[in-house]
Amino acid sequence: MELAYIPSPAQGVWHIGPVPIRAYALCILAGIAAALWLTRRRWVRLGGNPDDVLDITLWAVPFGIVGGRLYHVITDPELYFKPGEQPIRALYIWDGGLGIWGAVALGAVGAWIGCRKKGVPLAGFADALAPGLILAQAIGRWGNYFNQELYGDPTSLPWGLRIDPAHRPPATPDVAFYQPTFLYESLWDLGCVLLLLYADRRWNMHSARLFALYAAVYTAGRGWIEALRDDHANRFLGLRLNDWTSLVVFLVAVGYLVATRNRPAPENPIGRSRITQPEPQPEDAELPA
Repeated sequence: MELAYIPSPAQGVWHIGPVPIRAYALCILAGIAAALWLTRRRWVRLGGNPDDVLDITLWAVPFGIVGGRLYHVITDPELYFKPGEQPIRALYIWDGGLGIWGAVALGAVGAWIGCRKKGVPLAGFADALAPGLILAQAIGRWGNYFNQELYGDPTSLPWGLRIDPAHRPPATPDVAFYQPTFLYESLWDLGCVLLLLYADRRWNMHSARLFALYAAVYTAGRGWIEALRDDHANRFLGLRLNDWTSLVVFLVAVGYLVATRNRPAPENPIGRSRITQPEPQPEDAELPA
């Protein structure tokens, strides 16, 4: 008998009349709201226009959701397109399945469009966004908890996650407790938020260097967390595809940090969006006749 464990939620969907309210969607929305709040504070502290953040986000979020879903479907097509499956379910994002690097890649395209429209350098906005982005990931991971998905190997640890029989892997239908990888990643992400905020204050990260640091530290954690997971995943040369993606992103991020270590800070990292105060008028200026 297990004396301690993490229980799974009794349900992940509530209905208000015919409308389903899904915990997964609420976690994603809460993450977006938290990212907006933190990014707006950082952008204003840099002297930027607070309206920029929402305007750019309105471009980045839809692109990011589409990119995240595309990455998931492309890397696991058999879940939707092999005989016996329902291809229409590839559109059911509320069932889970948003690949972070697809979301970041296509979300960056949306952010670039928004930045061009606002006259804001993408690099400067990316640095302001980085801590908020990984904060959103920390919150969004709890959607996997409500869906009872993306957990790890069976475990006897006292913080093991109890999975209901309907959500257990076919290979271990009688095993109730698994590694709570959603919790590990959420805690790692929160630690990354603190690290990024400290690094930015300590070294004045600029020119997308803070965003590169985000990519490096996140993938370092994602690598060991991914190793604990036992859910379905396609592999290449013995590694899960997400491991290869994380390795490539990590190397590119570290290479960028090294290559730009001596780059001088730009005079105005936020471009034309800087809030300007009206020039003071002399008190004794003559009034027009």
